[in-house]
Amino acid sequence: MRVFSLSLIFLLSALHISAQNTDQNLPIRFLFEGALEFGGEPVAEVLFTNGDTQSVNAGQGGSIRVGGEFTVPKLEQLRFRASAGIKYVTTAADNVNIRLTRIPIHLTANWMITDDIRLGVGFVSHQNINFKADGIGDDLSFDAANGPIFEIAWKGVGLNFTLMEYMDNMGETYSANAIGVTFSGVLPKR
Repeated sequence: MRVFSLSLIFLLSALHISAQNTDQNLPIRFLFEGALEFGGEPVAEVLFTNGDTQSVNAGQGGSIRVGGEFTVPKLEQLRFRASAGIKYVTTAADNVNIRLTRIPIHLTANWMITDDIRLGVGFVSHQNINFKADGIGDDLSFDAANGPIFEIAWKGVGLNFTLMEYMDNMGETYSANAIGVTFSGVLPKR
């Protein structure tokens, strides 16, 4: 809850600054991001009545995040991004809602090689990591996890790689390394 409150304060501050300044070179802009990520070790395996199985992997999921992007004045190639949101993965089961959820927080430094090509490196934290079996198995809780993230993007589409490890409430560890496709944009546009 604190993460969302802090993100909301950051977002409102950025929008307030944007509303007061009509210059096209605003240092702070509203940031929206999404990602589809794959990878990591299975935290659970679901067995269907037809004999099929499906793994729920620690690094897998779709996410949406909001935040802000700060452009360093006098060095406009350098941009810092901060965002928070939700990452979610479910299974193909249609009679239960089996899911793995977490709250990702991204803090990255980005270098604009050209107006269209961006390289990013930073820190990711996953908070409130929970696997819910919806009554057909054991639910799992995981400790907060942190790790580095690397990204290369062209315009608003990028590839990212995250290194991370989850630890459940029993002390078992799972690789949550992930590779994914990201989508991002800022408002107002540059």
